[in-house]
Amino acid sequence: MRRPVRDGREPAVPAVGASVWGAAADGPDARPLAKDGNASTEALESGVFRTVLPSGAIVLSERMESVRSVALGTWFRAGTAHEPAGLGGAAHLLEHMVFKGTERRSAREIALEIERLGGGLDAYTSHEHTSFQARVPDTALETAVDVLADLGFSARLAPTDLELEREVVLEEIARVDDTPDDLVFDLHAEFLFPGHPYGAPILGTRESVEAVSAEALGSLRDAAYRPAGLVVAAAGRIEHDRLVDLVAARLPPEPGDPPGEVPAPAKRGTGLRRIERPGGRQVHLVAGAPGVPWGDPLRDASVIVNTALGGGMSSRLFQRIREDLGLAYSVFSWQSFYRSGGATGAYLGTRPESAGRARDALLAEFARIAREGLPPDEDVATRTQLKGQLLLSLESPGSRMHRLAGTVLHDEPYRPLDEIARRIDGVTPEQIREVCAGLEPDGLAVLELAPA
Repeated sequence: MRRPVRDGREPAVPAVGASVWGAAADGPDARPLAKDGNASTEALESGVFRTVLPSGAIVLSERMESVRSVALGTWFRAGTAHEPAGLGGAAHLLEHMVFKGTERRSAREIALEIERLGGGLDAYTSHEHTSFQARVPDTALETAVDVLADLGFSARLAPTDLELEREVVLEEIARVDDTPDDLVFDLHAEFLFPGHPYGAPILGTRESVEAVSAEALGSLRDAAYRPAGLVVAAAGRIEHDRLVDLVAARLPPEPGDPPGEVPAPAKRGTGLRRIERPGGRQVHLVAGAPGVPWGDPLRDASVIVNTALGGGMSSRLFQRIREDLGLAYSVFSWQSFYRSGGATGAYLGTRPESAGRARDALLAEFARIAREGLPPDEDVATRTQLKGQLLLSLESPGSRMHRLAGTVLHDEPYRPLDEIARRIDGVTPEQIREVCAGLEPDGLAVLELAPA
């Protein structure tokens, strides 16, 4: 569901592969490599390095000899969940605003400096972090680092620019309102996590975005976009030491403080909620339940079960609801992992006259997997599918860049691919059964967005 350049929101359905298993810090083969003052560098694997700078900023890279490009990204560990009360959407609006100009570049110059080299810029906001990214030829690494540092630390945030960009974000909110298969996920999150930041829409609401001032954005930027919460990751034709030097030379002198932890959700929504509104020709349904956080021992089992339920054309939901019954064109499972919680569920879109049958069929599959679990042959096939998806997902520099960043963002050890495969194979039948048991339909939050 990720759209191209500068969509502004994290995808509602995280990709399987690097984004799920790429996560975090010192792998079993990690070894000290070098120290420079208080900075330390270690080799996590052949061609993969991690440096912690004195400010707390962390720089990771993976060299890929077969490419002539570099994917480079910066992540600040603050997002929607860290916004001030009453200013929903401020983190996403801030992400937009940095592209309006910096102390050294106009909005056009920001785009031109990367695009004239054949590269491109991207950015997104999630509940727990904000990211700015560039893909460039390997000869343009210094330019890419300079532009991303400029965006992160030198944005003007002028009030006149805010009034213009506020209108752009309001148009983005209007677009989601006109895109029910996007809107239904926001509505379901609010239903599942009432009153919690994980249930808040990343874009905010029209009212909350209109309430954000330039001063509020400046305060949010000063608190969030600091070296202490910065992760820099790159993959491609790259030399790690040079990347570290380029990043270190562009950090502001004050490291700041890392963002605070988000409390775990205390309440959950359950049952069926139906929302009707004019227009549209389909009922969009999302059914889901709270899931596990990134660091939970059941995360790998949860990915396996979710994939078997709706992770492809061979999955239970696709085969039953689309192939056997013909009740939907689009049907799939989804997961979201956060530091303090998670969510797991499924989506389908169907015509109003088919909605009751489609909902019953979907919930019947949830009931069956909760009651019966995964038979051995399906369990083995799903694990094989996931290991193959992981390998395929890491063929591009961008995927490898995201995998490296995840190792810090989710506080997990960096793991070579063979170890990740062993972890998938090491999930126990008891863990699979425990995850399946949590999918009983009585514990789900089911939201239908229907035409009036």
